Amino acid sequence: MQQYIVQKGDTLTRIAARFGLAEEQLLIANPWAARQPYLHRGQMLYLPASLRRRYVIQQGDSLESIAETFRFSKEALKELNPGLSDQGLREGKVIVLPSSDVSHTITLAGEYGPAQLVQDMERLSTLYPFIEWSEIGTSVLGKAIYAAKIGKGDRHLHINAALHANEWITAPCLLRFAEDYARSLHEGSGLYGHNTGAWYSEYTLWLVPMANPDGVELVQEGAGPEHPLHEQLLVWNGGRQDFRRWKANVNGVDLGDQFPAYWEEEVKRRGRQEPAPQDYGGPSPLSEPEAQALYQHTLAISPVRAISLHSQGREIYWNYRDAEPPESEAWATRLGQAGGYRPVKLTGSDAGYKDWFIQHFRRPGFTIEIGYGVNPLPLEDFEDLCVETGAILAAFMALE
Repeated sequence: MQQYIVQKGDTLTRIAARFGLAEEQLLIANPWAARQPYLHRGQMLYLPASLRRRYVIQQGDSLESIAETFRFSKEALKELNPGLSDQGLREGKVIVLPSSDVSHTITLAGEYGPAQLVQDMERLSTLYPFIEWSEIGTSVLGKAIYAAKIGKGDRHLHINAALHANEWITAPCLLRFAEDYARSLHEGSGLYGHNTGAWYSEYTLWLVPMANPDGVELVQEGAGPEHPLHEQLLVWNGGRQDFRRWKANVNGVDLGDQFPAYWEEEVKRRGRQEPAPQDYGGPSPLSEPEAQALYQHTLAISPVRAISLHSQGREIYWNYRDAEPPESEAWATRLGQAGGYRPVKLTGSDAGYKDWFIQHFRRPGFTIEIGYGVNPLPLEDFEDLCVETGAILAAFMALE
């Protein structure tokens, strides 16, 4: 068996995807890994033989020609064959081939975290230079919070995702929609029956795919001894080393309860007075840099309507204390029909992004709870979630 030394950011699902294995194969070869919630840097894994394709180098081959022939990236080829370069392509040498690229750039190869977001930003920028990326703020630990801009219209739209840490699957779902939109523009084709060229001319769409990068990374990789808030996070998590149910940022503040819309009422309702995995609204509204970044960005672009993507429940929340405009309910019904989701008139909830947006701007704002199950939603749901989310977001773009 091949041996592998765990690196920072590795998880069982990411390693399995990289080497063409099922996660169950890794657990059979390394039964100890099932007894701990996370891998730690320096641990050794045994990699069972995979069914990956092999290729014998032919005369005249190059990394570029092999990648193009078998439809994958040069980077994926080099990752599976460390040290491989054009100079090292000796005729007769046997190399391992990655899986051929699927039709989308945005895919899942294990959990989707801040590092995967940066990689996909670069890929999308190369394919579609008209997608403009900017940094709208930083997290508690200094990670960039990015926004994508598509379009040149006078009216602005906003969609954010991954505000709650264990709802990270909303981030790649949002980026898949961005990719489909950009490809439709590039090819001059439609999307879910809509004319995307008209969207591009009429609207400027802003996407914030990962509003809580520290929290997402914590859910996926844990808080080992090297984490700067290791001891404090363990205390806030009740001594548990498993952070997969964590919703808050790394300060233990629930960013879904951080916005200045009857914040005091929400704090009383939640009853949390100190940092926790969820439901602690913080010492004051907008105390956290992630919430502040979304707040300032939204004020700066003044969207005509907005969405905050969450999971789970397959529901759409559209109202807030009777401050929503009259078209909001009918529009929520249209969004629900597009994705098969249920519009819900929500009461007894304050301090969310959607709540503040409706209260401040008196414009339509929606919370979309994608998928159904227990967060984090399973990776195998991703493609179905992309279809549901894409249909809803396309309907959102087309609202009039």
